[in-house]
Amino acid sequence: MPKTGEKKNLSTHFLAGGGAGLCEAVCCHPLDTIKVRMQLSKKSPRPGFITVAYNIAKKESIFGFYKGLGAVVTGIVPKMAIRFSSFEAYKGYLANKETGKVSTSATFFAGLGAGVTEAVLVVTPMDVIKIRLQAQRHSMTDPLDIPKYRNAAHATYTILKEEGFRALYKGVTLTALRQATNQAVNFTVYQEMKKQMKKLQNTKDGQELPTYQHLLMGGISGAMGPFANAPIDTIKTRIQRSSSHEKGWARFKSVTVDLIKKEGYMALYKGLLPRLMRVGVGQAVTFASYEKIKILIDVVSKKGLIGVLEDSI
Repeated sequence: MPKTGEKKNLSTHFLAGGGAGLCEAVCCHPLDTIKVRMQLSKKSPRPGFITVAYNIAKKESIFGFYKGLGAVVTGIVPKMAIRFSSFEAYKGYLANKETGKVSTSATFFAGLGAGVTEAVLVVTPMDVIKIRLQAQRHSMTDPLDIPKYRNAAHATYTILKEEGFRALYKGVTLTALRQATNQAVNFTVYQEMKKQMKKLQNTKDGQELPTYQHLLMGGISGAMGPFANAPIDTIKTRIQRSSSHEKGWARFKSVTVDLIKKEGYMALYKGLLPRLMRVGVGQAVTFASYEKIKILIDVVSKKGLIGVLEDSI
């Protein structure tokens, strides 16, 4: 039976993670829309980052960059809440029972578990809805240009009605693999860098690093995953975009073979630049926001909201 302090600690990570997710979504969604469009493009030569961004802005207005944001915000807050709280929970289970210390390998496996957990509970259905919305090439300023999916709620309803509940879990295996590898690397690199930075600067117990250092460490750790699993992400995007009723391995094989046959092996790395920017910048914002919100929650829990407001006046 966990102690009250442990429950409180996990709730802090849950709330701080949710807040950090909201900050990341608002800042980084345009980069994700560009990445998805690049991955879905079948033109030759492949359009670059600037070309795709210019076309979206020209044909669909600036609001075109925020297609699917509703689905992302609805999903990213619980996703980040689940990511950070499950990571801390797994880390607690894997910590040395005598010393309470967490090894680098334990951090890696805790990140792996957190990635799988968020993929199954939130990320896969969120990605399916988001990608369907982002793939639509309609003007956001022309009321007569009506898309198939009007918003996240309508997309969810339409997919369930036409394709069934299972359609929301298209690509779940690849999503879990992508998220697991991402978070294993992400948390391990970030935690190790944080440990080394504190050691180099001789920080005392309870003393936090400056925000710019969290931004830097988050950006570096976040950029590691995309290099390793870009092909997984591209194939996953194509599978989730499709309304095909093929299942499991058959769907994976047909999408992969078709992509390589028609577009070549380099097509597996479509959207790598915006994904690196999206994930790198996203993790920088996420970790910096998370650390700040976590401190704020701890202060509020000790002093109370009124006490915090009185201190700030």
